[in-house]
Amino acid sequence: MGSLSIWHWLIVLVIVMMVFGTKKLKNMGSDLGSAVKGFKDGMRDGDAAATSGTTAADKQLGPQAGAVKKDTIDVEAKEKS
Repeated sequence: MGSLSIWHWLIVLVIVMMVFGTKKLKNMGSDLGSAVKGFKDGMRDGDAAATSGTTAADKQLGPQAGAVKKDTIDVEAKEKS
């Protein structure tokens, strides 16, 4: 009773396919794959930026990045009304 046999998994698979349909499952699989690929690319870009000494924020800011001190945080405080 503790472990599930192949027949249990097949029944679960058939029920999932009946509920979602094969087209929706295919779309969900491709979306998940593209998300994992994007995550891996982001991690690779982050590692490359860490070794070169620049951050993703520096790349987005472009030439303005040199004008801002690295240890300064610019914030705007709002009063509670």
